[in-house]
Amino acid sequence: MKRHILHVISGLAVGGAEMALYRLILEFRSSEYTHTVIALTPEGGMCARFTEAGIRLIVLDVRRSPVSHLLRLYRLVRTLRPDIVQTWLYHADLLGGLAARLAGNRNVIWGVRTTDVDGGCARATGFVRQLCASLSHWVPHTIVCVAEAARRSHSLVGYDVARMVVVGNGFDLSMLTASQFQRTQLRVQCGFDANDIVLGTLGRFNLDKDHANFVKAAGQLARQHDRLRFLMVGKHLDSANSDLMQWIDDTGYPDRFVLLGERVDVPVCLAAMDIFCLSSRTEAFPNVVGEAMAMGLPCVATNVGDVAVLMADTGVVVPQGNADALACAVASLIRLGHDYCGQMGQRARARIHATFTMACARKRFEVIYEDVLKEGK
Repeated sequence: MKRHILHVISGLAVGGAEMALYRLILEFRSSEYTHTVIALTPEGGMCARFTEAGIRLIVLDVRRSPVSHLLRLYRLVRTLRPDIVQTWLYHADLLGGLAARLAGNRNVIWGVRTTDVDGGCARATGFVRQLCASLSHWVPHTIVCVAEAARRSHSLVGYDVARMVVVGNGFDLSMLTASQFQRTQLRVQCGFDANDIVLGTLGRFNLDKDHANFVKAAGQLARQHDRLRFLMVGKHLDSANSDLMQWIDDTGYPDRFVLLGERVDVPVCLAAMDIFCLSSRTEAFPNVVGEAMAMGLPCVATNVGDVAVLMADTGVVVPQGNADALACAVASLIRLGHDYCGQMGQRARARIHATFTMACARKRFEVIYEDVLKEGK
């Protein structure tokens, strides 16, 4: 008998939670589970991807009237009669979880996707998180945290630690490939020579990503290495971003930077890099580091969330907010040479293949689903 999972997510912008949900549903195809997704807000670059994949999608706009949409969620749960309601991100945890419980469904799984509980979010989001902490002892059967760091930080603000489990992201390795021709073609388009060393970063422009830290470190490195170039990929990482352009101009080496903005060919962009850098001040389980590792890139990353758990001994971890340390780590890899970096990248790829595939994530969720259904009888 098919089991129905109803997923409720805050929105479908391109982000870690949205990609994790998309990959998880695709991984569960041809299984005993069927999936429906409710997005609480209409905007988002992932909407088309969900519908093109044949995933049943219901789009609401809770910002217009949260109370009336809570009632609509309640009616949807009553109508769809899912075996499990799985929610993703704070607002969905609150509204989706309450709607499910009010509709008589106790099989609720929450999803915690961040580690930063000390700040860095809107006041309304902080209020919703506190409500969730209070309700976590009643609403969810299980709280799935994307990282051990997320579990620790949320337990400190009142979440019910007894209901929390950790399931790291899985990666669709079949999609993380690029040819040598694609690498060469993009590097040529960017104006890179064959013997240039390309240090890259990938992710939308956001204070949490701390691109200022990356640019500052890049400025230090540019003074030391003539052949070093910097590739920045992500939404708003382009010449229209006045703050970013000012930071780059301040390095004195603006000609060394190439800004590609938002791209859909992420594997090709990663393939064009020689070293990957994560400069974030906060993360939970950074997908982009896992993707870079799967592409065989040596990685330098700030010690945020579960970065150290993800990379283990296959990359270099540095303190957050420390451009000197970031630059020093990259410089060390450059000094160690191409062969050393290649071996580090291959170890990183092997770690992702062994531990962080979508098949691994699916197995973890299957166990959770079975436990929830067994106890919910």
